[in-house]
Amino acid sequence: MTVIRTVKDPEKLTLTIVAEFDASPERVWDVWENPRKLERWWGPPTWPATFTRHDFVVGGESRYHMTGPTGETHAGFWKMIAIDKPARIDFLNGLAGADGEPDPSMAAMSGFVIFEDIGDQTRMTAVTSFVDAAQMDTMLAMGMAEGMTLAVGQIDELLTAAAV
Repeated sequence: MTVIRTVKDPEKLTLTIVAEFDASPERVWDVWENPRKLERWWGPPTWPATFTRHDFVVGGESRYHMTGPTGETHAGFWKMIAIDKPARIDFLNGLAGADGEPDPSMAAMSGFVIFEDIGDQTRMTAVTSFVDAAQMDTMLAMGMAEGMTLAVGQIDELLTAAAV
């Protein structure tokens, strides 16, 4: 499995997922930038994602929904805050309503992803910062840590020569 560490830090109000891949930072970056590849890993295996919008530029926004095993859907959004290809992405991440637009009843979380060249591999560190302990408790109770771990675990398959 590619995930080497998952850390829930209630004092810092963060969830950190660290993974390592047998690929260059540019190749790992591509699975975030390319919406069709993103759909193949964002969301746990039984909750695949569909991106209806993915404006991967500073100020751009993404809209997606994940579809569960019995057809239920949950939607989310991203807003790109900073992009430093292929080293770092900063974004807001939040829940969306049935219309796909941000749900104003829950504040967006901030997050960033760092891509580090560690020789023949890339270390990807994804950090989510929650606005408060209640939000962190809610998101973790919804299975965010387990879901992200399973989702990131699907990236290796996309980095094989056949998937490039």
